[in-house]
Amino acid sequence: MPLRIALILGSTRPGRRGDQIAAWALEAARAHGGASYELVDLADHDLGNLDEPGNPNLQQYQHEHTRAWGALVDSFDGYVFLVPEYNHSYPGALKNALDHVYREWNDKAAGIISYGGWVAGARAAEALRLVLAELQVATVRAQPTISTRASFGTGAFVPPEGLDTAVDGMLDQLVAWSGALRGVRRSRTPATPAA
Repeated sequence: MPLRIALILGSTRPGRRGDQIAAWALEAARAHGGASYELVDLADHDLGNLDEPGNPNLQQYQHEHTRAWGALVDSFDGYVFLVPEYNHSYPGALKNALDHVYREWNDKAAGIISYGGWVAGARAAEALRLVLAELQVATVRAQPTISTRASFGTGAFVPPEGLDTAVDGMLDQLVAWSGALRGVRRSRTPATPAA
């Protein structure tokens, strides 16, 4: 079964630029190969503020939107987070989506493509790495960054020189780690006895 990797667009802000970056990144990922890639836009998932009364580690979800989100997150072997920088960190909508579930993230791999103004989203990516570690998500080292000042000079996204190479390097690491961690997840899942 091929690896499944989600490209998660971490901004829901009206007028965001991330949708253009996400469309380019999805095309680049599919050209890279090594896995099946799917775009997951947080704006398409009505999670609202975290409203589950229980600990997500127990997976006793009371709301259908949480069960649907958990099933979607669980269906992937790895993730690419497309994350903008807002005030030295990443958007609250992404933190909320991460916090809704727990076990579904565990023992997976992730890459990060950050974007923003002066430092191209690097501070958002670093803040995100801390939370992903707590969710037992292994982040790969390669981290493409996009300066929105340079890439949106004409209003439309123009990938900077070398971005395709940086994304390919990140995906090489992500595909390798996602495959290895699939084995980790299988080893901790009890085998179903034969009938």
